Amino acid sequence: MTTNTPQNDTGLKPLTDLTRWISIFLLLLHFYVECYGFFKLRGWTHPIGNRILDNIHKTGLFNSFNKAKLIALMFLLFSLFGAQTRKGEKVKYRSAIIVLLAGLILYFSSAFLFVYSFDITTLSVAYMSVTVSGYLLMMSGGSQLARIFKIKISGEVFNTENETFPQEERKLENIYSVNLPTKYRLKDRQRSGWINIINGFRGGVLLMGLPGSGKTLIAKEMLKQQIAKGFGMFIHDFKFPDLTTVAYNHFLLQRRFYKIMPTFHILNFEDLQERCNPLLPDTLHSITDAASASRAILLGLNQEWIEKQGDFWIESSVNFVTALIWFLRIYENGKYCTLPHVIELAQTPLDKLFSILQAEPSLEVLVTPFVRAYEEDAGKQLIGQISGAAISLGTLASEKLYYVLSGSDFSMQINDPKNPKIVCIANNPRVSNVYSAVISLYLNTLQNLLVEQQQQPCGILLEEFANISWQGIDKFLSVCRSYLVQVTLIIQDASQLILHYGKRQADVILSLPGNIISGQVTGDSAKMLSDRFGKILQDKESTITNKGETSVNRSKQLDYAIPQATIASLSAGEVVGVVADNPDQRIPQKMFHAEILHDFKALTKEEAIYSPLPASNVDEKIVRETFLRIKAEVKDLVMSEMDRIMNTPGMPAALMKKRSVLDRENS
Repeated sequence: MTTNTPQNDTGLKPLTDLTRWISIFLLLLHFYVECYGFFKLRGWTHPIGNRILDNIHKTGLFNSFNKAKLIALMFLLFSLFGAQTRKGEKVKYRSAIIVLLAGLILYFSSAFLFVYSFDITTLSVAYMSVTVSGYLLMMSGGSQLARIFKIKISGEVFNTENETFPQEERKLENIYSVNLPTKYRLKDRQRSGWINIINGFRGGVLLMGLPGSGKTLIAKEMLKQQIAKGFGMFIHDFKFPDLTTVAYNHFLLQRRFYKIMPTFHILNFEDLQERCNPLLPDTLHSITDAASASRAILLGLNQEWIEKQGDFWIESSVNFVTALIWFLRIYENGKYCTLPHVIELAQTPLDKLFSILQAEPSLEVLVTPFVRAYEEDAGKQLIGQISGAAISLGTLASEKLYYVLSGSDFSMQINDPKNPKIVCIANNPRVSNVYSAVISLYLNTLQNLLVEQQQQPCGILLEEFANISWQGIDKFLSVCRSYLVQVTLIIQDASQLILHYGKRQADVILSLPGNIISGQVTGDSAKMLSDRFGKILQDKESTITNKGETSVNRSKQLDYAIPQATIASLSAGEVVGVVADNPDQRIPQKMFHAEILHDFKALTKEEAIYSPLPASNVDEKIVRETFLRIKAEVKDLVMSEMDRIMNTPGMPAALMKKRSVLDRENS
């Protein structure tokens, strides 16, 4: 710690006073020598003084006219280093320099007076007056400059240099790493660095930034490197076909290097490509899996329910859909176990539907509360219990969705070492509330299908993650390392996540990722990041003004490495963040504040030769036929089951009897 205190200045003061008196003494000697006739005329000379002056002459001090003046000026400059700033004193560079230059000109130009033929008295008085005036002006201007330098804190308004810190400049790679080149500032120098995501499996990667901050470019670069390293991929393309085009072309570029060729799939709910059933019977091993799927689809359709989980009406809707899914799973070994069949089954008249469900012993516990409400004429309660589910599911009843969700062209097991996959799911911002619910169900299925192994790495890249309701993601992020899954969550701001997931769950999701890359964010997001990055030692300067003088204190203090205000004002392409390392591959400098380097000309050339995505080859007639077929299959199923119940002794018939009574009363 270095401190310029008043005590230090007091100790320096005698030395500065001495040098100043030496300067004045030398100047007086110069006047005595050069204007000797003036002093002799007035009787101001003395023999002893003359002898002393003769001895000084021998030193060569007065060999030239300006030599003594120059030495006097040198001692004056030395004395200015100890200049003290008076309280309330305001000095500026410009005025100080003008005064200093004026004094310098007068100090040396006074010698030209000897060119004129003045009498000895006039010449001597004029010369000494002009020289002293110049001397005083130099003393004044020099003192002002010295004081400015002394009390000057930092020329930087925003403390930029103090907030710089060493960053990783090595490119650290392994078979799973993603490496992004950067440039950053360390004090006043520009340096090159690297963001090394060598272990993206530790809680995944959180990529944040407001629109236009550069998230998409980073996501594309991560996508390219993961595909080049043989990752299986699940990609949520919110602004289709932005990410899908990059993934498809780099798959084509890298496929000859794969040990096992992956397959590429596109799920598009508008421009139809392939089909995938998120409720495959093989993925539903118990009624618990059915409940998980039910919760995924309903909370995806009604994200405001996330914070209300446990509420009677919400849990009733979840149980109702769970019963439908599990019934279709066990009916004829899952022949009709698809989401479109669930939607159609939910539209069945309640008396028939409850009779069918109650006839299955494994569903009795789930269905009994609904049956009792029906039997007791609690119509309003029953409608409240199931209407949320029926209405929500009804928003998915479109021909194209039925077509995509009812087929099985491939499974979601993207990390199968023998058959890795790259799966891109298209979304549409205009109807994202509908499509995101289906994507949430796909994620639930994907989570169940992932195989815990150490062979095939895979990545799950979710653009605009806040629009997706992935139930259980907090648990999955804590174990994804065991599956070699790198989950990349792309959001705009933490507040967006809190809005859709609720405060408690959003805080958990934001805390789990071991790797964070953030562009410009504001508010609580910037504060959260600043707190996570912690503090570093920074040089601090301050001025202390007391009754007689102003002093400067210099110290080192802990302060935020990347303050909230800095994060909130990042430029496009500029990022802050932290990365995780491995026990056998340490990264001493995990934190970064840098600009990611993108070769925009190369990117433009690359995109210009991209191959187009495969065109849709689905006949609209087939889509329509699939829609009608599913409706017919559910109607046949209901009729078949009702006949079986009515013709099988001992089957639950209470609802049927009640229906007969109601029919007679109505007639």
